[in-house]
Amino acid sequence: MKWVSYTKKVIHLVLVFGLIAFFAPYILGNLNFYGMSQASTPAAVSIAPALSGELAPVSYADAVALAAPAVVSIKTSKEIPLETNPLMQDPFFRHFFGDPGTPENNRNESRKGDTLKETLQGLGSGVIVSAKGYILTNNHVIKEADTMLVTLADGRTAEAKLVGSDPDSDLAVLQIKLDKLPVITLGSSQKLRTGDVVLAIGNPFGLDNTVTQGIVSATERTGSEIGILENLIQTDAAINFGNSGGALIDPYGRIIGINTAIYSRSGANMGIGFAIPIDQATDIMNKIIEGKRIIRGYLGIIMQPLNKEIRDQIRYKDQDGVYVRAVVQGSPAQKAGLLPGDVITKINNIVIKDDRMAFRLVAGLVPEQSYPIEIFRKGDLVNFTIVAGERKPQTLPLKKEIP
Repeated sequence: MKWVSYTKKVIHLVLVFGLIAFFAPYILGNLNFYGMSQASTPAAVSIAPALSGELAPVSYADAVALAAPAVVSIKTSKEIPLETNPLMQDPFFRHFFGDPGTPENNRNESRKGDTLKETLQGLGSGVIVSAKGYILTNNHVIKEADTMLVTLADGRTAEAKLVGSDPDSDLAVLQIKLDKLPVITLGSSQKLRTGDVVLAIGNPFGLDNTVTQGIVSATERTGSEIGILENLIQTDAAINFGNSGGALIDPYGRIIGINTAIYSRSGANMGIGFAIPIDQATDIMNKIIEGKRIIRGYLGIIMQPLNKEIRDQIRYKDQDGVYVRAVVQGSPAQKAGLLPGDVITKINNIVIKDDRMAFRLVAGLVPEQSYPIEIFRKGDLVNFTIVAGERKPQTLPLKKEIP
């Protein structure tokens, strides 16, 4: 019988060791006996955000709550003469066929004296940037408006007055007289990178405080492409009719741009929107508020980026420079001796990397001052002295849709 007792003991030991072997990995794993793997550690997971300096938020609700109260709706109106059939000027015909200026027609029309007027209404957005009531918006939102009614996110309304505008940058500054105004937090557009998350806040189609989200698709887009001189931020955040003048903010609620235009073939959002960088916008705004003239340099050159075909044709091997496609007659460039077909390599001893850089440098020149300019012509580098002119404010033809 001893062997039976011995066998039972062996079986019991085998069962005990078997159970220990089965449950040991689970128990030791929960006790962190093996340590945590590199991929599953919280430290490893947080390495990428930590390197960027600020942890990206999971939700943008806090950013919207901070910025949205300072984004306003701007409704404009303007009266223009209404062209009517000459017969309708006769009271006899108006008696039988109706007066298009009477209220029962439910049209935004009125009669002043013998002139029939039609009221055109516009819609846009703006951003409160000062407790003194200053609002930053687009020039095309309020251009030639007779009245401007501002509606805040809290429902308050006020008539706005125009402080000043700059058509070349498509910016305007308004002012309202209200107490306890919400003011947006200013950010910086200098450190923006392609891929940064941004939010667009505005009033598209009258839908107040609409928020859309996207990324920075590109920076330093040449403003001349859409009739605006300043370089622009490109974003795929949805921007639609009524968004113009609204805020483009970062994930922390700081404004980094003023929404201004979209690229569209149909008039609807196609994921290509543009905003004016806030650093440039605030600089222009401060000058407008202080009553200073906004002065930009002018040379009278129509520039074009260099491509392989142009380089091969003129036998220009360098990558730097900008091609002179045309020279305006009587301009500073013509007086200095520049010709179509030249390649500008330096302006004021600064090497020109591309047409965008040349565009910015020319705009920054001081009128009536002389500057050295270096060009490539027929295989040689030639130096000129050019006296900068002043660019006259103008409204450029817009090639893209303005929301």
